[in-house]
Amino acid sequence: MPITFYLKRDPTVPLEAEVLSPDVMAGLSNAEIRALTVYHGKRQLPLGEFFDVEGQRSPDLVLHGALHKVRWIGRSMSQGSITVHGSVGMHLGAYMSGGRIEVHGNASDWIGAEMRNGFIHIRGNAGGQVGAAYRGSLRGMKNGTIIVEGSAGLEVGMRMRRGTIVIRGPAKDFTGLQMKGGTIILMSGAEIRTGAWMNRGTIISLKPLQMMPTFAHATDMNPIFVHLLANYVRQFGVHMPAGAEGTYRYYSGDLSVSDKGEILVWQPTL
Repeated sequence: MPITFYLKRDPTVPLEAEVLSPDVMAGLSNAEIRALTVYHGKRQLPLGEFFDVEGQRSPDLVLHGALHKVRWIGRSMSQGSITVHGSVGMHLGAYMSGGRIEVHGNASDWIGAEMRNGFIHIRGNAGGQVGAAYRGSLRGMKNGTIIVEGSAGLEVGMRMRRGTIVIRGPAKDFTGLQMKGGTIILMSGAEIRTGAWMNRGTIISLKPLQMMPTFAHATDMNPIFVHLLANYVRQFGVHMPAGAEGTYRYYSGDLSVSDKGEILVWQPTL
């Protein structure tokens, strides 16, 4: 049986609740869970001040409510699952190294920031800096998978090293900023400056992009690795076209820093 949380008191300021993690709660009784400390602004309060709690000693958490002011849910988790029914605040799944997070609603900035492994699925829209590096850090997500069913904000995958990010809706500026590796799949394209200063990594867009002048068109092709990637993301309901349906236009860059990054833009057969 999962541990279930129902928001009973809306935070008036951001609520720092990194204790909402399977690693923290898997071995705790109901009373111990309710006594865990959260930070409401500068005030330290027990978790039970904000949530009704059902269940105990489980690696699976289920949260209900408008949690858009609740931050750091699933921070550094390495096991179990978190399911959120409602919107959720910043830093969801930051630094996570395992387990699964699913949000039936929208999520704010820094989803999966610097995550090392695991799976995050956002059923609604996402904020900026999905899978990104924090300010001053050189590396974003290092592995794992993030799926966003809706749109996403600025700097998706900034400085990411490895892993896969799929954005079904449109993404804003600077997608793949300073990428060092990994893969970003844009089902509905992105705004401007896609791939700016990327060193390595792959961005695949199924819609036309406004390419920066520092990317060079090399060829049109259907590379084998795209077929392998398509097989991987198919389990999440993501369809990537290939073969007789068209080709991918291949660009290398950002030539202002490297020629080892790549952007592939789908060109359907007319």
